[in-house]
Amino acid sequence: MSTGAAFTYSPLLPTGDDLTEYRLVTDEGVDVVEGPGGRRFLTVEPSALTQLTAEAMHDIAHYLRPAHLAQLRAIIDDPKASANDRFVAMDLLRNANIAAGGVLPMCQDTGTAIVMGKRGRHVLTDGLDEQAIALGVYQAYTRLNLRYSQLAPLTMWDERNTGSNLPAQIELYAEDPNGHPDAYKFLFMAKGGGSANKSYLYQETKALLNPQRMMQFLDEKLRLIGTSACPPYHLAVVIGGTSGEHALKTAKLASAKYLDNLPTAGSMSAHGFRDLELEAAVLELTRDFGIGAQFGGRYFCHDVRVVRLPRHGASCPVAIAVSCSADRQAVAKITPSGVWLERLETDPARFLPEVTDEHLETEQVVRIDLNRPMDEIRAELTKYPVKTRLSLTGPLVVARDIAHAKIAERLDAGEPMPQYMRDHAVYYAGPAKTPEGYASGSFGPTTAGRMDSYVQKFQAEGGSMVMLAKGNRSQQVTDACKTYGGFYLGSIGGPAARLAQDCIRHVEVLEFPELGMEAVWKIEVEDFPAFIVVDDKGDDFFAEVTKPKPVLNIGKR
Repeated sequence: MSTGAAFTYSPLLPTGDDLTEYRLVTDEGVDVVEGPGGRRFLTVEPSALTQLTAEAMHDIAHYLRPAHLAQLRAIIDDPKASANDRFVAMDLLRNANIAAGGVLPMCQDTGTAIVMGKRGRHVLTDGLDEQAIALGVYQAYTRLNLRYSQLAPLTMWDERNTGSNLPAQIELYAEDPNGHPDAYKFLFMAKGGGSANKSYLYQETKALLNPQRMMQFLDEKLRLIGTSACPPYHLAVVIGGTSGEHALKTAKLASAKYLDNLPTAGSMSAHGFRDLELEAAVLELTRDFGIGAQFGGRYFCHDVRVVRLPRHGASCPVAIAVSCSADRQAVAKITPSGVWLERLETDPARFLPEVTDEHLETEQVVRIDLNRPMDEIRAELTKYPVKTRLSLTGPLVVARDIAHAKIAERLDAGEPMPQYMRDHAVYYAGPAKTPEGYASGSFGPTTAGRMDSYVQKFQAEGGSMVMLAKGNRSQQVTDACKTYGGFYLGSIGGPAARLAQDCIRHVEVLEFPELGMEAVWKIEVEDFPAFIVVDDKGDDFFAEVTKPKPVLNIGKR
């Protein structure tokens, strides 16, 4: 009888050396004690875990990695970038500069707090690590100008906001990180709904594993991501996996650059590896889409990570995930020398070019006065094609998921469309907390597609004739706009802090104050940037760029 192959072992994801630059948070709450057999143990107090978590959640809400900021600057400097690419990149850099002031978070969707920890075998705690970490999340979200987005299910159908952004997703592992038994290492992430909703799992077969079929598959699936998660993206594609859920988790880690130091070739020990050739090919593929940094161009993605994993012979999962323009993650560690957190960029202004808006604008910017009657606003918008850049000034009504559902219930009960939905353009958004002395908290757009099912009903009743949000929309929205004379305007996804500081002048609640950030608001905006995405003639900018096209094999592009 065959005994099979000789035993070998490798971690599924050998992450390599840690090259992170850290800053010291504190040296309190940690100590080293002698143990049996001459072993030395690191003791960590709960307060150290709480302090590290609170500090990490603060930093990732306000600061970005220098490499991410350098990639934004590279778009501005790239002569092949479209004018819209450069405009979006400039706006995101300005947003980063405002967020770094520590008052307005970079995105209004301050996300689900996600923490992964790996505790070495010589690290001693009180055993309530998850509770101490959750307390740090609580402190950050209740003390800072962040948004509460977590809903507690009270029944199968009824929910209520927890008012603290808890629960967090906390995963703790017993593992010597990088071979150090006296270290406790962490990955902190804040994942907003937009990018989290763009995680995909496809259960494929061996038939996918050839260059031509793979590129055809990715051409089709990656276009479906669209722009609602705020590109340019850090894109991760994972091929294979011991299970579907492991493939998805690996994709999330890869999108956060957590797996950048994986090997770049496979072996019979069956570990995962990065395929650098396929990464380059997929990046070029995305640049040919024409989607660009939200409104046309080359920069749908900053970069691509492709990870190949082992698989069961009868399964071939493929997972896709993105990290968006709010690229919020940081690693951390607790060692005998103290509590350390990844050093993020606190001076993003150094990445801003010495240019004015005029250097970036090579096409007309149309100014739209929202103080005029709705019919006059639409008569102005109909003069211009899709992709036209706009600057909006005047009143907007803000309403999103729950408010739309409540208005739909009224219509179903025979009640009229609220007049504010007839008179004003509707902005799909939900603000973060308003800091003292500000008109608004961070107040960027939310994903438009979640409101698609309401558009036909609302426009038939004279409401939602001009809509403003982020991302592509379904055919039913295009059809409704053509039938009723409506428009969908795309707002830049990502620069929520800049919009709050520079564009929003007044905010008041119109209806449903009990819904918190989901209430109906009325806001006054000035020079609010937008683009025509869907017009009253049935034109949709995204309709063409989301159609798959013939692609060549890897290495033959």
